[in-house]
Amino acid sequence: MNEFPPICPFCRPDDILFENDLAYARPDLYPVNPGHLLIIPRRHVADFFLVTEAERAALLSLLDEAKHHLDIEYAPAGYNIGVNVGAAAGQTIFHVHMHLIPRYQGDMENPRGGVRGVIPARQSY
Repeated sequence: MNEFPPICPFCRPDDILFENDLAYARPDLYPVNPGHLLIIPRRHVADFFLVTEAERAALLSLLDEAKHHLDIEYAPAGYNIGVNVGAAAGQTIFHVHMHLIPRYQGDMENPRGGVRGVIPARQSY
């Protein structure tokens, strides 16, 4: 039987959109943009670099499925994909989760640099 940390919101999933044996996808509770999804391994593991090869394949499979779903439902102009690893990188829930963030024309003044915007002074180059 699995032992779940009592306060981990991702160990007892709800609102699942897609799933496989090792991972699931759900809406982000605090979306950056309409359609923002999280792809999460079922096993409680904090660091993306510690997921197994099988878990990584399961996560990427759901990433493809989620992207296809968002293409149909929201028709975004692009995507950002991100994983925060460690507190210094902004991780606040220490259970791996990948963000799939749909991007839309005009959702920010200058999207140049994409994920480089995590450090705003370095976004433009």
